[in-house]
This record gives sequence, structure tokens and C-alpha cells, in this order.
Amino acid sequence: MIKRSTIYIFQWGRSLIFNVQMYLSLICFSLIFLPWMIFSRRGALVAVWCFANYVRWSAGWLINLKTEIRGKIPTNEVLIASKHQSFLDIIMIYSVIPNGRFIMKRELLYIPVFGQYAYRLGCVAVSRGKRGRAIFQMLKDLERQSSIGGQLVVYPQGTRVKPGQKKPYKIGAALIYEKLEQACIPVSTNAGYFWPRRGVYRHPGTAVIEFLDPISPKLDKGHFLKKLEVVIETSSDQLLLETKH
Repeated sequence: MIKRSTIYIFQWGRSLIFNVQMYLSLICFSLIFLPWMIFSRRGALVAVWCFANYVRWSAGWLINLKTEIRGKIPTNEVLIASKHQSFLDIIMIYSVIPNGRFIMKRELLYIPVFGQYAYRLGCVAVSRGKRGRAIFQMLKDLERQSSIGGQLVVYPQGTRVKPGQKKPYKIGAALIYEKLEQACIPVSTNAGYFWPRRGVYRHPGTAVIEFLDPISPKLDKGHFLKKLEVVIETSSDQLLLETKH
């Protein structure tokens, strides 16, 4: 009988190989699609879609981490508000939506090549630590980029949160919802259980993201934020229970 420690060491080694090849593939995809990205936003969209699907595919056979998408995938112009536990939930969302962009930390724009791709996609950068001013600038940027359309992804807690851990939902998501006057698609996940925020180790199993029923537009901001939190947290907790069983 194989010892649990041996299984752990074997999976850790596979995880290390997976992580290295993933970041190498990120560099390769970025450079291959760079000329197209420079001249067309479509080039940036295809590059990210290819990378995201490659990561899902390689995770399946390299570390035995399968990925499952549940619910109706939004393809129209809509706001997506997602639980954020891991880099993996970003990858899974972007592997299926056709025209996505994100609300992201401004610091990420300064990463070579990655920043250029984010800018080309129309991602909206937010400065941390300057709440009132940052929100004002974010809403202004959203208005300026309204012609891009597609699916705007926001993480209402503002950061990655461990499975089972609770953090407040921030007003920024409600202000974006109010500004866009669009339906909002909540997304739940258990991805953080398999792909933690820190460390090399990746757990085998099936990571899930679930697109939930849309929240209609034009709700009061407070009502919207409360409903969003209840829906996402309830569904994410249920996914975590499934995982542990």
C-alpha cells in the first residue's frame, strides 16, 4: 500500500512541473499573439482564450485537476460578479466568455506584456488605498470604454478569499451595477480548495465555477449588494460541501 506521504510528494512534484510549464506557456502565448494584439483587440481576446483553455487542459492530465463549468454561460453585454478564490477561477471564466474584461488592480498594468494585454482588452484599473477617488476614476473609465461592450467581470470582495472564509462585499460592485444598468450574473466557485492562493501544491479533483441566475437591473444598491452576497456565498458554500464529500 502506497503511503500518503509518498502520494503527497508525487503530487507536489507534478504540481511544480505544472506551474513551471504554465508560466512558460503564458510567455509563449503572449509573444506569439503580440503582433496581432498590437493591431487588434481581437488578438488579445484570442490569446487569453487560448492560454486559459490550455491551462484547463494541462491541469487535467498533469495534476489530475479537472474543471467544470455549470450554468448558462453569458454571451451578451452583461456584468459578471464572481467569487474570487484563486487564479484558477479567473482562468475558468475567461475560457468560456467570448468578450471579457476585468476590473483589476492598477499595479498589474505595469507588468511587462501582461499590462499591455490588459490595456488592449479594455480592463479597468483601480488604485488601492484611495477609495473615493479610485471609485470616481473607475466609473469615469467605464463610461469612456462603454463602446467595448461584452462581459465585464468584477470581484465584489476585491481580493481572493479562502474557501469558507468571509469578507465583506464592497460598494464598488454596486456602483458599477448602477452605472451600467445591466443584469448581473453572479458566479460561485470552489476553485480555491484545489488551487490555493499561495504555495506550489495543487490538489487533484474537480474545480467548479457556476454561473447563477441573473439579478435584474435597477435594484437599489443596498438591496443588490445584499442579494449578491447571499446568492454567491450560499452557492459557494454548497460547492465546498460537495468537494469535501
